[in-house]
Amino acid sequence: MAKKGQVFHYYSLETKKKAVAMRLDGMTKREVAAALEISDIGRLKVWMRKYREHGEEGLIDRRRKVASPEEDHTAGAAE
Repeated sequence: MAKKGQVFHYYSLETKKKAVAMRLDGMTKREVAAALEISDIGRLKVWMRKYREHGEEGLIDRRRKVASPEEDHTAGAAE
């Protein structure tokens, strides 16, 4: 659950892939977080688990829903 005043950060897929690669090359979580300006070191642990379980596909953020053309309700409004 989010805390009052908590700021959420979004990290691109490229940043996640860089972080995983840096960890696989032997860098510590602190070093990776400092180099890529990642505020939550625990996030790296989550990305590593997802990478091990699903590969790069596991790093894709699926929380944001992208509207498909069939779901666009504004298209039929003019008819």
